Amino acid sequence: MSTRFDRLPRLGVGLSGEFGSSAKGINVLELRAKRPDLVHFFEFGADLDRGLDEHVRMWAAEGLPTTYHFLDINLAESEDVDERWLSRTSARAREISAAWLCGDAGLWHFGARERGHQVLLPPVLCLDSAVETAENIVRIEELTGFAVLPENPPSVVYLGPLHILDYFAEVSNRSGCGLLLDCAHLAIFQHLRGLQPLAGLDGFPLDRVVEMHVAGGTVKELDGFSYVDDSHSPEPIPATWEIFEYVVERAPNLKAIVYECEYNDRARCIPTFERLNAAFPATPQPAVIAT
Repeated sequence: MSTRFDRLPRLGVGLSGEFGSSAKGINVLELRAKRPDLVHFFEFGADLDRGLDEHVRMWAAEGLPTTYHFLDINLAESEDVDERWLSRTSARAREISAAWLCGDAGLWHFGARERGHQVLLPPVLCLDSAVETAENIVRIEELTGFAVLPENPPSVVYLGPLHILDYFAEVSNRSGCGLLLDCAHLAIFQHLRGLQPLAGLDGFPLDRVVEMHVAGGTVKELDGFSYVDDSHSPEPIPATWEIFEYVVERAPNLKAIVYECEYNDRARCIPTFERLNAAFPATPQPAVIAT
């Protein structure tokens, strides 16, 4: 397992984006030009309908690292892993020299794969679903040649008996895949279940965490129902930071951290970029041996 992860590059801290986000929000190229110490790679969210935009193409043309975050595959449904998606997704990921494929392992669409049907729902947290997700990841990796990192998705309702960490541990155990742990999404789940932020992490395979996400959230209440909105606001909530700080010190194969903030004011995001880079420098510092 560690040998497999050794083949993946250490990317450092990156910015998330999707089609048109650099024109509407934070321009990844301008941020990189002004603060090259803060942004080391670009995680581009894409689907078959919209594809790649000019900003990610320019980023990749400069030889800068990318990852491809899919926004249109239901990893828990075998019929969704069709030849059209496999061929076009792998071609676009290769066009930008993506280091790997990743994305929320939920339900990105209801019915046919079409932008008008797009949703994001979590998988049913049960063993059967975990098995099917694992099998689909193995197929995608074999047919595309890319590593696939499933991400724990956000929601205001989760169905199924498993804790979400146990679900993804099962997926990884059965497929051998690495994992993308979204700290903000995990904080959302723990809040809904009335659990402490770190609940379940002591038994989670942290050695399989290859990538982490950090994003802002907003605690809301509706008719007595308290939940965390995955708002991607500039400042992560305290539970997200608690999860991040715990995992970053215990994930030996961690290669990348993404700050999901692309539609915010750039100046308001700088402090979080600086904090993430301090915790996870692009080039790891040598260990200091006490004498």
